[in-house]
Amino acid sequence: DISEFAKGPADINFLCDVDKRRAADAVKKFPKAKFYTDFREMYDKEHKNFDAVSVSTPDHTHAVAAMGAMQLNKAVYVQKPLTHDIYEARMLTQAAKKNKVVTQMGNQGASGDGVRQLMEWYNAGLVGDVHTVYCWTDRPVWPQGIPWPAPDNNIPKELNWDLWLGTAPQTEYVDNLLPFNWRGWWNYGTGAIGDMGCHIIEPPFRVLGLGYPTSVECSVGSVYVGEFKRGYFPESCPPSSHVIMKFPGKNGKEVTLHWMDGGIQPERPEELGPNEVMGDGGNGALFIGDKGKMMCGTYGIDPRLIPTSRTAQANVPQTIARVPEGHYQQWVNAAIAGYGSSKQKAMSSPFDIAGPLTETILMANLAIRSFDIRKPKANGKGFDYPGRYIKLLWDGANMKITNFDDANQFAKRTYRDGWSLGV
Repeated sequence: DISEFAKGPADINFLCDVDKRRAADAVKKFPKAKFYTDFREMYDKEHKNFDAVSVSTPDHTHAVAAMGAMQLNKAVYVQKPLTHDIYEARMLTQAAKKNKVVTQMGNQGASGDGVRQLMEWYNAGLVGDVHTVYCWTDRPVWPQGIPWPAPDNNIPKELNWDLWLGTAPQTEYVDNLLPFNWRGWWNYGTGAIGDMGCHIIEPPFRVLGLGYPTSVECSVGSVYVGEFKRGYFPESCPPSSHVIMKFPGKNGKEVTLHWMDGGIQPERPEELGPNEVMGDGGNGALFIGDKGKMMCGTYGIDPRLIPTSRTAQANVPQTIARVPEGHYQQWVNAAIAGYGSSKQKAMSSPFDIAGPLTETILMANLAIRSFDIRKPKANGKGFDYPGRYIKLLWDGANMKITNFDDANQFAKRTYRDGWSLGV
């Protein structure tokens, strides 16, 4: 909600949306703000009249909108996930540093007390070295694992469909894709982990100081069409998945991170009471160390040691500063102070943190999309699924899978003509 940015000293001077139906509330709240449909036109005409930009488009447009603003030396706030694919995340991270602008990704839990409490417990050694993490969500709550719908010629008059497609391939309008169900289609969204990964994986990523994963493997839920016939819908994210990523940990010890979506959850710790809620129920993160366990819910809320009786007994001093102004105002205040100013406080999720975090969750999607790669068998009868049976090895520095080249097509998209990242 852009109203969050206006609670402090910032003014909302311009609004931009390809769908006037979705923009109606904001236009009503900020009647003095000039309205545009194409952000590129707004940047071109008004760049001298604004200082900061918030990007809340579908995932496939995040990178081009954010990059255009940073190249104008504007502070940028981008909703999670930072980008649609890994290459874009790397480019935005580099551009933020090059252009010296204040950045923040919209994973609000990064400014919460919960993740800071978890860090203090971990740094104090209460759970020892964490070797395994489970992250889970009840998403998707939108359709996935389905065939692409039939075209619908009734494009709403308030919607500029061509601009909404943006970087994605040209296609005919389909009903019920907007304003939410685009999340389940690879051309526009990044599935369940794209929606929730930056909220749920962020705590272990920050607490354990994780970097690029070294390997990823997965399994995905199947969809059946007709009797015993497996549906094959490569345009759509699967209904559920379980991804396993390996990371170099501290002291040379490897960390294994499990991501589970579609309602899949890890086994409950034996130390957790039978009626105690794990995480926040549908979502959460569980840390398993060699001296104990801890968990939290979405956004890092409600951090608890396990058994939960340990939580009240923990006597760890506060060593990490909190963010009483909240995630939105932290960015607004920093943008007003100016990049590098002595008055600018450190951001909770600047792109040098948000970029690698986003790359990590998109690594999971790289594996999920590779899982169902099919190739005709040599005898011409049926298909092979080479990606399904292997672990993908990742060279993070070079953004490349080293043992299955077919997977690398998902690390960087080819934009539709007329769209460019400008790098």
